[in-house]
Amino acid sequence: MEHAQIESHDAVQIAVIGYGWWGKTITALLADSPHLRVIAVVEASAAIRDQMAGDSQRLGFRVLADFQAVLADPQIEAVVLCTPHEFHAGQIVAAARAGKHVFCEKPLCLTAGDAKLAIDTCRQYQRVLGIGHERRFEPAVQELRRRIAAGELGTVLQIEGNFSQDKFFALPKDNWRLSNRHAPVGPLTATGIHVVDLSIAVLGPCESVWARLATRGSDFENGDTLAIMMAFAGGANAMVSAVLATPFEGRFAVYGSQGWIEIRDRTHPENPTGWDVTTALRGKPRISEFSPPAPSVRLNLEAFAKAIRGQEAYPVPADQMLANVATLEAIMRSVRSGAIEPVRIPH
Repeated sequence: MEHAQIESHDAVQIAVIGYGWWGKTITALLADSPHLRVIAVVEASAAIRDQMAGDSQRLGFRVLADFQAVLADPQIEAVVLCTPHEFHAGQIVAAARAGKHVFCEKPLCLTAGDAKLAIDTCRQYQRVLGIGHERRFEPAVQELRRRIAAGELGTVLQIEGNFSQDKFFALPKDNWRLSNRHAPVGPLTATGIHVVDLSIAVLGPCESVWARLATRGSDFENGDTLAIMMAFAGGANAMVSAVLATPFEGRFAVYGSQGWIEIRDRTHPENPTGWDVTTALRGKPRISEFSPPAPSVRLNLEAFAKAIRGQEAYPVPADQMLANVATLEAIMRSVRSGAIEPVRIPH
């Protein structure tokens, strides 16, 4: 679908699909962005739509009940999907075919086959596909990856990561995020998937996984305590923890043959207040530094907008998006089987 007379510096006109916790967060974060402008929000729940009048007037967006109306609107250039995971593949395909660029909250899909279809469709229709892995856009993580690429840590040996929170205790019991059907292996799809993604960003595609899920600190039907062991080519490992029944903890550490770096979040990425970074290199004193806060969620979305405008390539490669979903699928199989499961990436 053509959008006439669009300049490279114009804000991308977008629609946010879903106005729950994260849809509301993203809409507010983009209120003063020079790169994106939310002009419509789609919300299926009539009860939620009735509560949106104040936000709609204050932030200047239309409230719609129908995703199809967005697909038919030539003014809307891109959609941001904040919908249950099971709907992502169909919505991405429909949006790309309608000429819309797509930014999808994580996980991209629940199966590698669906992820490949979504990626291939966006490629076929020459649409930019963005993914809500905002941890990649944290300055401390970007500096860590730069130092790894420069060889400062030597050979990467192992990764340890934790992304835990207790925000879901505030959700009503019928919320889709607590459902085995809509959000299977809850700690994975809620938080652990971010650490899985960072591990793939550092080490490349994962070869196999072992995972164990339990419900120990809540009554969540999709679990609250998850441990994952990821195996990579050459013998490197990533050990991932995700718990939904303990106060917030965010940690990502990379251990190499010449030293290690650990990043600790001070607060949840929804409202970041900075990161504490510890560096230990062989033969040198251990250094602890503070990395100031940065709006990583917004930075990710603005990178998506810049890619749409042709200013720079979107920095999350499609092959890593696919590898992430293939790993997610293997983790889910391992939770069910109790066995080490291979990661099958479709070609």
